[in-house]
Parts: sequence; C-alpha cells; structure tokens
Amino acid sequence: MDQDPELAKKISAEVVQRMERSKTAIPIGVSNRHVHLNQEHWDLLFGKGNEPRKFRAVKQPGFWAAYETVDLEGPKGQVKNVRLIAPHRPKTQVEISKTDASILGLRPPVRDSGKLEGSSGVRVVGPKATIEIKEGLIIARRHIHFHPLEAKAMGVKDGEVVRVRAGTGGPRELVFEEVLIRVSDQFSLEIHLDTDEANAAWVKSGDRVNIC
Repeated sequence: MDQDPELAKKISAEVVQRMERSKTAIPIGVSNRHVHLNQEHWDLLFGKGNEPRKFRAVKQPGFWAAYETVDLEGPKGQVKNVRLIAPHRPKTQVEISKTDASILGLRPPVRDSGKLEGSSGVRVVGPKATIEIKEGLIIARRHIHFHPLEAKAMGVKDGEVVRVRAGTGGPRELVFEEVLIRVSDQFSLEIHLDTDEANAAWVKSGDRVNIC
C-alpha cells in the first residue's frame, strides 16, 4: 500500500511534539475544599461593610486564600472550616471532593469551574447567617492552568484534553485521564487536583506531573 508522505510527516511531527511536552514537569496544586462567594452572599454571611482578610497567596495571579471560613451542611452531615478564596466572584461556587460529598450526603456533579447551571445546592453557615444556595456546589474537573506563552511552548491549546502521569516512581503512580487544558494570560502553569485525586497518587502540592 502506498504511503502518504505528508501524512507520515504530520504524524512524525505530532509524535515528536508529544515526546517533547512530556519532558516538561508541571507543578501540582492540591485544591482542598474551598468557596468563592459573590458579594451578596458575603454580605449575608459576614456582614455588609466587612472585607475578606488575606491569609496567604495562591499560585494563580490575583487570587488569595482568606482567613474567613464557612461550614457546609447537607442531609447527612457537616464539613467545617471551608476556606474562602478571594476576591469575590459574580456567582457563588463551592468546590469539594467526592469524600466531602459523601459526608454531606450530596451528589454534586463534576464540572469545569464557572459551569454551575444545574449543579447541586448546599447550606452555607457563616458567623452572621446561614444561607441555602440552590446551585453552585461542584466537584471541580481536574485541569491544568497555562499562560499563553507556556501553552505555546508545550503545543497545547485551551479546551484540549490530555492524559497526565502523577506520582512517577512512587507506590501509587497513576495516569489521570480527561485533564482539561485552560489557557489565559491570568494563569500560571499548575495542575489542580482535589484531595481525593492527590491521595490516590500519593502526591502533594509542589510535586510534579507530566503530560503523557
């Protein structure tokens, strides 16, 4: 059978690109349960006129962990001291793990950040009030943040889905499927895994993964 030289060349280039990008180590940020509040919900939970207090910076530019925390309540139980990530967002979003969901007795969907329509509700308890959000509780889809220059260097694009090897050489090394690429000039290179995912691979924040 005749071979298409252009097709062979294209395939060869793709293989080389995949091999090269697999050499780049990507830092892990383990994403513990947290909440992003809109202004209305912040005012209800913490009091109008108050502002979140910075606890520590996070790797993604412009965001930081606040001292303030809330408790989550579901039909089966409670998860306490869920930290606020600031600044406020247009819509309240609560991100938890599957283990947290089991404690609460809720079944939130796995979603990309910001895609909240039809997601789960949850009761949120703050120092000033308790509110019931109708939607906004999710298990965040695992994803990698890229700055455009980093994405270009590695040959990936926004919305692409890749496979990632984590815990290389360790006792629980594994490959994560369906890892979403997110590209923005507001991002810095980092993969976000929740605590269940990190524990499964025996990895922690600051460890490295590779696209495979």
